[in-house]
Amino acid sequence: MDRAQLPLNALRAFEASARHLNFTRAGIELCVSQGAVSHQVAALELRLGTRLFRRLPRGLALTDDGQALVPVLAETFDRIGATLDQFAGGRFQYTLALGVVGTFATGWLLPRLDDFAARHPHIDVRLSINNNRVDLAGEGLDGAIRFGDGAWHGTQAEPLLAAPLTPLCAPRIAARLQAPGDLARERLLRSYRVSEWESWFAAAELAAPALRGPMFDSSAVMAGAAMAGLGVALAPRAMFLRELAAEQLVQPFGLEIDAGRYWLTHLLSRKPGLAMAAFRQWLVAAAA
Repeated sequence: MDRAQLPLNALRAFEASARHLNFTRAGIELCVSQGAVSHQVAALELRLGTRLFRRLPRGLALTDDGQALVPVLAETFDRIGATLDQFAGGRFQYTLALGVVGTFATGWLLPRLDDFAARHPHIDVRLSINNNRVDLAGEGLDGAIRFGDGAWHGTQAEPLLAAPLTPLCAPRIAARLQAPGDLARERLLRSYRVSEWESWFAAAELAAPALRGPMFDSSAVMAGAAMAGLGVALAPRAMFLRELAAEQLVQPFGLEIDAGRYWLTHLLSRKPGLAMAAFRQWLVAAAA
């Protein structure tokens, strides 16, 4: 069938009639007469060469062919409606779906997101917070900001920010820490990346103590535990500058280790859209 000759009015009349199973109620919805709806449906049936409805004394019943056509039309009209709804003030409103590791979201992105919104008012950003485990395709995401080495299968990764790890703790705990070796007497809060404390103690030329106690899958939550005095976190200082400035957290030692960085990622199999391209340009510039 030639797309230029699609009988859109007839398809709309059929879809409305299929929902109501009644030409009169379909006509009320479409602001046309019952006769006009019936005529449009009959014309569509003639064009397709099949019956879409069985006419009953009190309403309609879909034939098998009608049942097959209804979900396709309903989905299509819903998508058209959703797309038209994205026009605001005469301009298309884009949607950008991003997965963001929680620590980066709270420690860096959210305080700066107003700037992106001011520069790109036609882009609505939808954030999905994750703890570095994300399925770009399965979650329908345009991109994701992750922490690590940038080697994720099937993705293009662009470096954003270095995020060296360092001990962070509450002021009352920091007061009793005079040298790195004193950490062996404290509860050391751990992330799911179990070798980080060992790497830090190795950089300090010390043997790592036996690690026990709470384990966290989010540096933001782990830092919250540190602020509550539950122990010493090994976390990216750059994500907690506000807490450090407010003296909710203290960095007792200057030694930092490189355990990865933050990356902007997207699927290699999917070309970034206009919204993703605009966000990437802003993000890379803001992080520079």
